[in-house]
Amino acid sequence: MALLDVTDVLLDPDFMNTGLVCERTAQVVGSDGIAVNTPSFVPFSAVVTNDSGDILERIATGERIKGNITVHTQFVLNDGGAGYTADVVQWRGRRYTVSNVSDYSHFGRGFVAASCDLIPLAG
Repeated sequence: MALLDVTDVLLDPDFMNTGLVCERTAQVVGSDGIAVNTPSFVPFSAVVTNDSGDILERIATGERIKGNITVHTQFVLNDGGAGYTADVVQWRGRRYTVSNVSDYSHFGRGFVAASCDLIPLAG
């Protein structure tokens, strides 16, 4: 186990955001071959940092805004697989799809750092 323990920072009220919500959707294929989604909503706390922020992308067919954040938390987020779709994080009135989860469970009490992409793309 690595000796660095950043969970004190993750739990510090000066950095931690409370009131985030994880939309976790279980997906089961029924006997008729059609997938059935069952969503659940779980509140959690995290340190949210800007990844690349909101970016205006101009292309030949128009323009759109895309953006992303990084969520550091002890709550294990899911980027899809094992019967679940990728989690959706609700933060500050916006929704972000978890696109990549880095597992740092070997650092102190453990945490994950999740890259999350803004949905929907606006423009």
